[in-house]
Amino acid sequence: MPAVEAVKFPKAVLFDLDGTLLDSAPDMVAAIDAMRAERGQPPMPLEALRPHVSKGARAMVAAAFPDVAEDERERWIPEFLDCYQRALGQYGVPFDGIEAMLAALENAGCAWGIVTNKPEYLARQLMPVLGWEHRCAVLIGGDTLKARKPDPLPLIVAAERIGVAPEQCVYVGDDERDIVAARAAGMPSVVALWGYRLDEDDPIAWQGDAMIDLPSQLIAAEAWPGTR
Repeated sequence: MPAVEAVKFPKAVLFDLDGTLLDSAPDMVAAIDAMRAERGQPPMPLEALRPHVSKGARAMVAAAFPDVAEDERERWIPEFLDCYQRALGQYGVPFDGIEAMLAALENAGCAWGIVTNKPEYLARQLMPVLGWEHRCAVLIGGDTLKARKPDPLPLIVAAERIGVAPEQCVYVGDDERDIVAARAAGMPSVVALWGYRLDEDDPIAWQGDAMIDLPSQLIAAEAWPGTR
């Protein structure tokens, strides 16, 4: 009888940041509230902004100021980023179970990194706040390369920098563009159902290789989709 091969973690795992590793919505709403206060408007409820966080700065500003013309909102993006930088890491924390899951990967010898559409300078400022600056093997932001997700280039480059082939790496994200990028990169994917989604989002339709409800489930090697 042939020996049964032991279930192993992937050689490397790449993660989205906001809505996947980090519950950053409280920092984001602090930035939005600063902008609203400047314009004489009341604070925005956290739960009203939370579903938009993974869609990026423009989506959050649009949700906070729906009656403002798009071209004017576009001019407010630098202001939002400045406000967010001041709130960075003050209120946001890793989702429950993330630290234990990262420790399980590390204990198994699995390298992990971050590919986010957040500007790289903001993502890097978060690393020491979270205690990840010496643990995260690679960090690529939305402005690091000439393309960002859903383009596969950031995932491909991240895998190269870790030193593994894309098909030996898994990407974890909570937004459709994460799964689209992974598929285009030839990289197995995990849909993080604990993240941020709009009501109209249908994560089943994204066709990720696995759908996981909680980070704690990824402590088990068998929860990860197979890599080649």
